[in-house]
Amino acid sequence: MAVQNELRQQITDQIVAALESGDVPPWRRPWRVDRNAGFPANVASKKPYRGINPILLEMASARHGLNSKWWGTFNQWKALGGRIMKRPADVPEGQWGTQIVFWSPITKTSKDDTGQEEEDRFFVLKSYTVFNVDQVEGERLDHLRVGQVDTDGDDAQFVDYQPAEEALEAALLGMGVGLRYGGRAFYCPSQDYIQVPPRATFDRLEEFYATAFHELVHATEHPARLNWSRKEKENSYAMGELVAELGSTFITRELGVPASEDMTNHVAYLADWLKAMKNDPKFIFIASSQASKAAEFLLAFGRPQATEEVESEAVLVR
Repeated sequence: MAVQNELRQQITDQIVAALESGDVPPWRRPWRVDRNAGFPANVASKKPYRGINPILLEMASARHGLNSKWWGTFNQWKALGGRIMKRPADVPEGQWGTQIVFWSPITKTSKDDTGQEEEDRFFVLKSYTVFNVDQVEGERLDHLRVGQVDTDGDDAQFVDYQPAEEALEAALLGMGVGLRYGGRAFYCPSQDYIQVPPRATFDRLEEFYATAFHELVHATEHPARLNWSRKEKENSYAMGELVAELGSTFITRELGVPASEDMTNHVAYLADWLKAMKNDPKFIFIASSQASKAAEFLLAFGRPQATEEVESEAVLVR
């Protein structure tokens, strides 16, 4: 338990330092058009990382100037014919690779008061190290690097918002949540609808989608859905806003929508988030895990082939 608490504290300290030192939160990196850029994913499974891990990987990308979304362990890159580059002289020892975490199931057998055996299953937080393809040598991996798609033409910065529009419509329809337009953005639990300002009032379309998905993440609080607002009483308001902020960012990044430049929520709640993180190392883990669940829940409505239930918190952090 002491090792797990220490690991949580180390990761929380990294995120707190990033929030205190930068104008842009670590989960909102600059966006670019490229098939190999975007939400961090594992090179072997091709699955996006969840929970706290996208934040850790985005911070590492910013720190080392990495562009690709593809990550893998030493052995995964070796199996693909790659070789980890030598650590640059300006990078401290032990910081060239990026430490991410996962929950490992543990089962223990014990005897109860009557002498009968019973199984106790719980999860232990563990860590392992991954590297970005930009940190790996090997021509066989060049197809995974940013720049394999020609984006030098007139439409280099063209953004296709259709996937975001379809995902928004599917989530609203699938959950039965209403969409209203008005002067401010909020979710109304009693009448189960979200309200956002009219599209024409947003300077950029990505700000509209970021706002709409932010409020839809709040809508997953409903007891008939994920019911997550009832699971964490302490710091509940700051927690709710961070879950919505992260969830919206996870969704828009996965749909190829540029990060919104609107820092209203970030600025308004930054002090509360920092205070909560400093007081409780589990705060950012709970928020990021719940944000991943909400993102998966909302995106699943636009994926009719996906029939599996939303993963549990214990296996989301991978």
